[in-house]
Amino acid sequence: MSDKKASNQMWGGRFASGPAAIMEAINASISFDRKLYAQDIRGSIAHSEMLAQTGIISAADQEKISHGLNTILAEIEAGTFEFSTRLEDIHMNVEARLADLIGPAAGRLHTARSRNDQVAVDLRLWVKDECFRVAEALKGLITAFLARAEEHAATVMPGFTHMQAAQPVTFGHHCMAYVEMFARDLSRVRDAIERMDESPLGAAALAGTSFPIDRHQTATALGFREPMRNSLDSVSDRDFALEFLGLAAICATHLSRLAEEIIIWSTPQFGFVRLSDSFSTGSSIMPQKKNPDAAELVRGKTGRVTGHLVGLLTVMKGMPLTYGKDMQEDKESVFDAAETLDLMLAAMTGMMRDMTVNTAAMKKAAGAGYSTATDLADWLVRTLGLPFREAHHITGRAVALAEDKKVGLDRLSLQDLQSIHLGISADVFSVLAVQNSVKSRTSFGGTAPSEVRKQIRYWKKRLDKA
Repeated sequence: MSDKKASNQMWGGRFASGPAAIMEAINASISFDRKLYAQDIRGSIAHSEMLAQTGIISAADQEKISHGLNTILAEIEAGTFEFSTRLEDIHMNVEARLADLIGPAAGRLHTARSRNDQVAVDLRLWVKDECFRVAEALKGLITAFLARAEEHAATVMPGFTHMQAAQPVTFGHHCMAYVEMFARDLSRVRDAIERMDESPLGAAALAGTSFPIDRHQTATALGFREPMRNSLDSVSDRDFALEFLGLAAICATHLSRLAEEIIIWSTPQFGFVRLSDSFSTGSSIMPQKKNPDAAELVRGKTGRVTGHLVGLLTVMKGMPLTYGKDMQEDKESVFDAAETLDLMLAAMTGMMRDMTVNTAAMKKAAGAGYSTATDLADWLVRTLGLPFREAHHITGRAVALAEDKKVGLDRLSLQDLQSIHLGISADVFSVLAVQNSVKSRTSFGGTAPSEVRKQIRYWKKRLDKA
């Protein structure tokens, strides 16, 4: 049959002629919602099996429907299926092809179902599947960080606040900060899966159906915990899509922060790390350049993911219950954000595994900027019993003296320090060395190598159970 005739038959007797070209262009979603083909066919098979089980359609018709749908699945995956914009979306394309394959029995498939609950279950299944993919990618990234942290548990580097050297830390400790970040992302993914693990199928257009369907059967068949409990909410809810975009935006933000650090660290001015050739590019005019393009693209793509979140929030903010065609705008945002996040996670995992760490440059920078000044203040409080504010003032004078002499704090003589406060003894030099400063930070979650190794062991065990 022609596309125009197929379109009119799908709409039924209410519409005597096909839509105008502009309406067809704005209304059709098949260019992007074809991505839902596997979920759509899966949902339709589960629905048909339930219809047969409850006696709503015959077993013979269900067998034809199931065979036809599996044939369509094979055609799509083989690239031989012809999608039509006149048939609007993936649901109508599949249904029209099913009618071609099995005849009148195809018309029974849509009994007790609407495109409203059909698209809701399709997209929910797709997002749920994507969440499992993201969870695995995050576990891979966390594993890469744990390996780096273990390798560099005692590698000293400067810790920063305001992008100024603050206190020495270890690179392993810095890596473990990202383990914490991405582990929170992983927990958000798990939480999102738990909340979206309800099936909207069977809500029909908005009010449920008078047919004796079994929504628990279809929910179980599709891998959901249970059916959603309100038919209005079932077809109008897009929280699961918003939550996915939200967790994607937060994760992308974490990836962008890491990308920014890699970009800074790979400059000649820092020289902390060197990216492999696999994640770098050269310059078309400057032969000496090695640009961290992969990291820059990760940083740039974060705006794209965040934009999709804002876009869908804006679509949904004015939606009365239940369904409106506006909600067709949910899919491109979700699909593109998912594809972008998958790529960002893969790129960052590769960068972390491949990059070379310049431990000498990190160690040299760790002692710059009087980074052990806080250790001196703490020593004055702990050893001499001074109030911290007084110790802070004395330390400030010591820093000023070191600046004047153009030396580090650990290079001041005991006489220099005693000229500021007579109670200072030679024992103070045990805390002024960068390595000793790092080793002393043994509080829970601190940067001491011993503590870093404890946290690595903890996360390895936890990740094995995730």
